[in-house]
This record gives sequence, C-alpha cells and structure tokens, in this order.
Amino acid sequence: MEAGTSTVYQIDQRVVYPSQGVGRIIEIREKSFKDTKVLYYIIYLEFSDMTVMVPTEKADSLGLRPIVAKDEAERALTFISEDYAPIPSDWKLRYQMNLDLLKKGSIMDIASVVRSLYHRSKIKELPILERKLYDSAINLLQDEISFSLGKSKDEIADLIHARRER
Repeated sequence: MEAGTSTVYQIDQRVVYPSQGVGRIIEIREKSFKDTKVLYYIIYLEFSDMTVMVPTEKADSLGLRPIVAKDEAERALTFISEDYAPIPSDWKLRYQMNLDLLKKGSIMDIASVVRSLYHRSKIKELPILERKLYDSAINLLQDEISFSLGKSKDEIADLIHARRER
C-alpha cells in the first residue's frame, strides 16, 4: 500500500461513498494512469446501480468511510427527533449549506439535513431542488442505518418517520 493511505478496505466490505450511499467493494485493481500504476477500489453502489473507481490513496480525502457502528446509527436516529437550530429562510443559502453537509458525508451531517429540511417542510413546502436534496438525504440515511443495524430499509424508513413525528 502506498504511503499516505490511512484506511484500508477489503473486497466485499461495505463502505459509504459521500452523496451516493452504501457500496460494496467488489475488487481492488491496479490500473495504469499516465504511465503510473494506481491501485483502485472498485465499488458497486446498489442504490444507484453504479460502479465507481476510487484511487486507494485518495479514498480518505474523497470521504470514503466504513459503515457506522450500531451506536452511531442509533445516535443519528435520536438526533433527527431532537430540537434543531433554525436555518436560513433563504432557500438558496439553505440548499448550499445542506448540500455541503451531504458532501461531507458523515451520518450526523446527513441526519442534520434530514432533521432541518423536515422541520422546514412543516413550515412551508420545499422548493423542488431542496425536496430532491431532502429525499436524497433520507435515502442515504436509510441505506446506511439499515446496514448498520441489520434491518430492512422499510423498517428503517418507518423508524425515521416515527422519530421525525415526535
């Protein structure tokens, strides 16, 4: 492994790829790129039925990470039912803030987007772009939590719905 790579993943390991959700490493392959051999994780993302190649030495900086432990998944579920800080009423500013959070990709960032946009949608209908962002955040949250807790996505969707309604 090259120097600078801190997290090492294995074939068949499930990982989270920011803004895309949970994927499974199906292969670790070396390819030539500009006369240099580069080692890549080949990751299949089931939710979008897409395969991505991530250079192993850039995996951390691109935000690739393992699925969170059960206690962290539970913490995210609890977080979405808690009180929240008001967010900007300017939807463009709000959209950019939430998009940035999703790109960072931690489960708590994703839960924060779900929580704030859910509460905002109770005040006023979300603009189309923001609605898509909200739907994407919910899917990302469901995807990871279902793998973390070993439950179906439907069970997790029900749990998330119940937590938001508190």
